[in-house]
Amino acid sequence: MTAQVLDGLATARAIKAELASKVVELKKQGINPGLGTLLVGDDPGSHSYVNGKHRDCAEVGINSIRIDLPASATKADVVRAIDDLNNSKEVTGYIVQLPLPAGMDANEILELIDPSKDADGLHPVNLGKLVMNVSGEMKSPLPCTPSGIVELLQRYQVPTNGAEVAIIGRGLTVGRPLGLLMTRKGIDSTVTLLHSASKDLPAAVKRADIVVAALGKPHFVKPGWIKPGAAVLDVGITRTSAGLTGDVDPRVAEVAGFLSPNPGGVGPMTRAMLVKNVVLAAQN
Repeated sequence: MTAQVLDGLATARAIKAELASKVVELKKQGINPGLGTLLVGDDPGSHSYVNGKHRDCAEVGINSIRIDLPASATKADVVRAIDDLNNSKEVTGYIVQLPLPAGMDANEILELIDPSKDADGLHPVNLGKLVMNVSGEMKSPLPCTPSGIVELLQRYQVPTNGAEVAIIGRGLTVGRPLGLLMTRKGIDSTVTLLHSASKDLPAAVKRADIVVAALGKPHFVKPGWIKPGAAVLDVGITRTSAGLTGDVDPRVAEVAGFLSPNPGGVGPMTRAMLVKNVVLAAQN
């Protein structure tokens, strides 16, 4: 068996094409979506990530505003920049790129974002709305990586109704909110959230129809852990001497029915869903 690839690059391109059409229609109504980014410091990975977001905006036809502050910026500088983005009529959604310089409380800073402009979908207000809304329409922004995972599964028609899902990693950006999304009515999965203190983790993974690895340990998930035919999504990534390495052993492709690789799988979906949040915020 060779797993069918869940191609995040191709799927993200399709989503951006759909968004570009929506943006044209919104502009005819006088609605102009706009993305803002706030980047503090000189982290090369952060600069690359933010550059990609602005390229995405250009592809979709939406405006983007970039605020870059030096690593020496104070908390007051960052707060002023957030106030500017909150008040900007040109910005319908924005992100504060992490990590922030040492000494700044990231959670405290992120809570200053206007929840209606939260392009990452990780503001406490928006996460709270996700907790409370089990079955209704979601008008608040959804966390980008989890919503990208669900979108990828749906577009490849991977069954989720009643599926056993093993999520490895309990982080804020993937594991915790993904469990909430996968258990919403209409998706209807049964989720096990696994972490460093979980007992017999391989056995729990082996039961799963869908496995999401998001812990940042190279090739952590082994082929022998996977149920034949399961869908496996490799989300965590680590920079090693061999380059960027995902959490899933490549030999898993010999057992799985579907495999989202890393790079090229969930990462492009995350960026596409961020642009979607910006467009939907303008529409709402």
